[in-house]
Amino acid sequence: MPDTAFEATVIAAFGRHVLVRDTAGAVHKARPFGRSVALVCGDLVRCEADARHRETHVVETLPRRSALYRSSRRGSSEAICANLSLLLVVCAPRPQADLFVVDRYLAAAASAGIGALIVLNKSDLAVEPELRSDLEGYARLGLSTLECSVRESRGLDALIDACSGETAVLVGQSGVGKSSLVRQIVPGAEAETGELDRDAEGRHTTTASRLYDLPGGGHLIDSPGVRDFAPAVDRLEPRSLGFVEVDQRAGGCRFLDCRHLREPACAVLAAVEREEIAPRRYESYKRLRRVYDELTANRGK
Repeated sequence: MPDTAFEATVIAAFGRHVLVRDTAGAVHKARPFGRSVALVCGDLVRCEADARHRETHVVETLPRRSALYRSSRRGSSEAICANLSLLLVVCAPRPQADLFVVDRYLAAAASAGIGALIVLNKSDLAVEPELRSDLEGYARLGLSTLECSVRESRGLDALIDACSGETAVLVGQSGVGKSSLVRQIVPGAEAETGELDRDAEGRHTTTASRLYDLPGGGHLIDSPGVRDFAPAVDRLEPRSLGFVEVDQRAGGCRFLDCRHLREPACAVLAAVEREEIAPRRYESYKRLRRVYDELTANRGK
């Protein structure tokens, strides 16, 4: 292994270890050089091969075009994956869809300027009328929904088309079938994942983010499932928190710093009273506003 420097893409990140792929397509096991180098899947990096120790070091993270961030308990930002153009927010009839989590991913995407698509997986199962109504509500807001079923091989071609030419990431609750979708639309994904995504009993469980090449062009990142998600508060649009229907009306509020909770002459509250904003979405906004206030207060403590 000669001493040399090269640029690469992080295609898997697990703890302090990563897999990087250089511009020639070769994959290297690597680790960041120094604790100041924080890496996530999708990062473009500069690496140096250390011939003496037969190691590859990541010495620099190149500027990110975009990224998905979450908040820590202290309110600081933590990147999840980088250089994205599309967020695929996956939900399913089973486990029961937590649309408050879906809303938070959509808010993070909107605030970061990343496109978003809601993916209803396991659509072969019975879809409750309430979930169907909420999905129709997203459509009225201009938020697209795509339905998929791995069991019936339905909607997979449409999902591939949506990802064509994009760098997309699958996010959502645990158990909604993100990894099953990956294995269906990415040839050889199971072999590529290998032991990174198997627990002690050999069951498939995504514990590390992984980037795959799509057959028709573009890239797809599979990320671990979550129970909850809090967007990075310092990266949310402060007036609307990334809620499109709030953003559309916030300019009509009397006060520039209106939080759309109890303020007088609030255009958002007026729209809620006229039922122009869905009660569940407004409740979701209020919950995120409380999280925003709490985490903002915790920053720096």
